[in-house]
Amino acid sequence: MQVLTKRYPKNCLLKVMDRYSAVVRNMEQVVMIPSLLRDVELSGYGGSVQDGAPDLYTYFTMLKSICVEVDHGLLPREEWQAKVAGNEGSEAENEAAETEEAEEDRLSEELDLEAQFHLHFSSLHHILTHLTQKAQEVTQKYQEMTGQVL
Repeated sequence: MQVLTKRYPKNCLLKVMDRYSAVVRNMEQVVMIPSLLRDVELSGYGGSVQDGAPDLYTYFTMLKSICVEVDHGLLPREEWQAKVAGNEGSEAENEAAETEEAEEDRLSEELDLEAQFHLHFSSLHHILTHLTQKAQEVTQKYQEMTGQVL
């Protein structure tokens, strides 16, 4: 497992980002054959499988992709929009995205900058913490499947 070398306050976003990166790197080192994760569902609370939940391979690839952005920064907005548009071919989805973006712009004008910062900061903190837990779950499930559990 990767060890955090930097010291940050407990709830510092940098600490959460470093922890996420370390857990994902550990997941990548443990999961030697990612294709074993295909069609394996991640159990929810109480051991129940959620309907429509992505398989572990989907989580694995998503977590790695997000880690690249956390470590190296965001794609320029135009590239990101082109990537999203390439994945979503439907005009209705694009119109919904434009409507949502217009709504976000309207809300951002209403909120002051400090409130916007706090909202996005706390959301990012929460999401990274959740993704870190998912990476740990994928790693643990892979170890169970391959008999590596200690």
